[in-house]
Amino acid sequence: MTSLHSPEPAEATAPVREFAMRFSSTPRGARLARRLVSHRLDDWGYGYDSPLNDTLALITAELAANAVRHGHVPGRDFAVRLTERPDVLRIEVSDTRTERTPPTALHIPSADAESGRGLLLIAALADRWGTAPRPAAPGKTVWAECRR
Repeated sequence: MTSLHSPEPAEATAPVREFAMRFSSTPRGARLARRLVSHRLDDWGYGYDSPLNDTLALITAELAANAVRHGHVPGRDFAVRLTERPDVLRIEVSDTRTERTPPTALHIPSADAESGRGLLLIAALADRWGTAPRPAAPGKTVWAECRR
């Protein structure tokens, strides 16, 4: 598990497979992103009931929900990119809001808090994760990787 401040790994090898799509910055767009990532993983041989499909679908749901809730800019979509490399599956969710970045340190919310656990969940599920500026566009990308 890696924290937010981990550098984004170098793209040493080209993706074996890739799925990328833009979604409306709405709760419906976030649900669709989760569903399509799960479908794509199933197409790639990671069945709906496999641990990797479950994990990456849940991570996608959390990152997409955060993009909608915290990264929303009216009239702008968020983007999802799923890549498969020989040793890792990587999910990236990019939004166009530059000034709102994830916190620099994770904190545990109070027991009665109604939100604030999404990044803790991602940190627990992913082997590595972090943030990066969005290349050639305003905004940021939050990414997570799971070893195959």
